[in-house]
Order: sequence, then structure tokens, then C-alpha cells
Amino acid sequence: MTEAILKETQERMKKAEQSYVRELGSIRAGRANPSLLNRVNIDYYGAPTPLNQVAQISVPEARVLLITPYDKNALGDIEKAINQSDIGIPPSNDGNVIRLIVPALTEERRKDIAKQVGKEAENAKVAIRNIRRDEMDSLKKAEKAGDLTEDDLREYEEEVQKLTNVSVKAVDKLSEEKEKEILEG
Repeated sequence: MTEAILKETQERMKKAEQSYVRELGSIRAGRANPSLLNRVNIDYYGAPTPLNQVAQISVPEARVLLITPYDKNALGDIEKAINQSDIGIPPSNDGNVIRLIVPALTEERRKDIAKQVGKEAENAKVAIRNIRRDEMDSLKKAEKAGDLTEDDLREYEEEVQKLTNVSVKAVDKLSEEKEKEILEG
């Protein structure tokens, strides 16, 4: 049972890390990145559809996203969806493809984005610590129920703490890399 708790703890912490990675992907760093468009859905024949399912998204240059729809009739809907999204980059439609030119970031904007990365990192760490708290509670309940001895409880609590430390370090490393990428431009 307790091995299952540790495995579940590790899986939940990994999911928190992966969620943080997805969040980092949506933060603009002055470079074109297809993940900027992950949250853009278009109204495709009446159904909200993720943009990457109706168009190919490529990066021909460092600051250019090229969106090539599989169905040319969807071009206007794609342009409309990008305009309505929160990415803040005006699309350029030439009748065949849409280009998004990611503007270079000012120093002040870079610092703001780096702060945003720090805030998201803190949110991820809070999520990881909440998972730790939940699992510690589960272990204490198991000990009260007589499923664990005090020594086993201490041992498992140490294991949960080790998993927490590993996850927090992973988030810190991801955060440092993203901040470095943003500040160096």
C-alpha cells in the first residue's frame, strides 16, 4: 500500500512538472515557438478545434511562425481566432498562409516575462508541496489505522520529502533555463 502511495506521489509530482513545462511553452520569449498557439481554437465547421489540427505550424525563421491550413477555406477562421486570442501578435494573411512575426522584446518586457516565469515556478512548487502534504496525511492515516509502524512512517515520510526535493529542483532548473533564454533574447 505504501509503495503505491510513493508511486502515486511521484506520478502526481511529475504531472505538476509537466503542467509547468506546458505553461512555460505558452510564455513568449521573443522567439517563434509553435506552442504559442497551443491554446488557440478555431471554429471549424461549427466545432471548436485546436489550431494545430487544422493547420501545419512551422518556424521558417527565428521570429516567424508560418501557419499553413490543410483546408484553404479555414484561412479566415484561423486569422479571426488568432486575432481574438491572447497572444497579442497580429496575423499577416497572404491568401495561402498566415505569418505571425514575433516582435523583439524590450529589456523591460524581458524582465516582466522573467518575473512571470518566477511566479509560475512558485505556483508549480506550491502544487508539489500540496501533493507532499496530501501524501503525508495519507501516511499518517495508515499509521493510525495500524498499517504502518512509527519507524515505517518516518521512513516513508523521508521518501516523500526526497521526491518533493527532486521535483522542486526540476522546476527550479526549468525556471532558470527559461529565464536565461528570455533575458539573453
